[in-house]
Amino acid sequence: MIAQAIFIIILGAAIYLFAKNAAKIRRNILLGKDTDRSDQSAKRWTVMAKVALGQTKMVKRPVAAVMHFFIYVGFVIINLEVLEIMIDGVFGSHRIFSTPLGGLYNLLIGGFEALAVLVLVACIVFLCRRNIVRLKRFTGTEMTQWPKSDANYILITEILLMTAFLTMNAADYKLQLLHFGHYVKAGSFPVSSLIAPLLPNGAGGLVITERICWWFHIVGILLFLNYLPYSKHFHILLAFPNTYYSNLNVKGKFTNMASVTNEVKAMLDPSFVPENTGEPARFGVKDVKDLTWKNLMEAYTCTECGRCTSVCPANITGKLLSPRKIMMDTRDRITEMGNNLDKHGKDYDDGKALLDNYITREELWACTTCNACVDACPVNINPLEIITEMRRYVVMEESQAPASLNNMFSNVENNGAPWKYSQADRFNWADKD
Repeated sequence: MIAQAIFIIILGAAIYLFAKNAAKIRRNILLGKDTDRSDQSAKRWTVMAKVALGQTKMVKRPVAAVMHFFIYVGFVIINLEVLEIMIDGVFGSHRIFSTPLGGLYNLLIGGFEALAVLVLVACIVFLCRRNIVRLKRFTGTEMTQWPKSDANYILITEILLMTAFLTMNAADYKLQLLHFGHYVKAGSFPVSSLIAPLLPNGAGGLVITERICWWFHIVGILLFLNYLPYSKHFHILLAFPNTYYSNLNVKGKFTNMASVTNEVKAMLDPSFVPENTGEPARFGVKDVKDLTWKNLMEAYTCTECGRCTSVCPANITGKLLSPRKIMMDTRDRITEMGNNLDKHGKDYDDGKALLDNYITREELWACTTCNACVDACPVNINPLEIITEMRRYVVMEESQAPASLNNMFSNVENNGAPWKYSQADRFNWADKD
């Protein structure tokens, strides 16, 4: 009964803390402006099924795709075993699903063990790729000590959890062979039976080993759950809504501001009566509150995998721009604003902004708007949208576009084309003389 009470307290505390931190992230996301992503629900479900569930955009890098698939499937399916552990912890039972599932239970446990081995292999491969091979896309100015450590912490934690799971099963297997206590024969152990000879032979030592690994496995999972809101691995949960709310427009399509559109229409047609859209709070984006909630959700969904930056032509040619940094900076800024909201209230102004304090103008103007980063992201994140909206602010509110752009704007206004030649001279090149 004491063990049950302790487990219930730990479980309750873990669920409460996770819900509290997840609610903060939701609050931070909703600080962004509203945008309607409720259309074409059937197509959105299809996109989510293909991209988030089917991981179709991962296959462009086959090695990473296969290893990630092992971890992904292992995470989803082995969590069915976690459900049994939680029920056993609350009610003091042991392998409660073994009786109702019968022979299927043997198949499930055997499958869990095979997946645990695949997860172990994948985690070791990923650790080697990051720390021994040192793939270039895992480096960069934005990849400071914390982002690098975060990935390693998760991989090491998964290795420890899978090791504890297999060791727990190995001890359980030997106790079943001894017909000790409540350890009735249940389950198939194709992997853990191989490591069972490494464990003690006495029932007392096996029980201690099994209990230690049982507690380590389940408490480790609960700690991992509460680590997610502080980690890039929150994408485990957000990848699904993020892909569901994907931008279904053609890549690179710019949004029009209703107030500006009405003004232009009124200039072209004096009889046009504009709708009352209200005054825009700001043209473009200066800080994260000017972004939409979808932009902010994408910031929290970013896995920092670097696929976007690795295909960015500006970054490849040595420019300062890194699409990954754009998303990481956005997440850091909205998290900072959320913390300020908790500490100082909604009217507090820390004097900072996403523009200049986090993202420099050199980064913004290095972008070629080619959409390579959007196409490469495995969970449909759109860094380009943030870049173009910040450019809009610089041009429309500050009038600080680069000289080359200002020249082009003047030419369009005066000549109806980006070039300095008047419309009357446009076809001089075809003059035979």
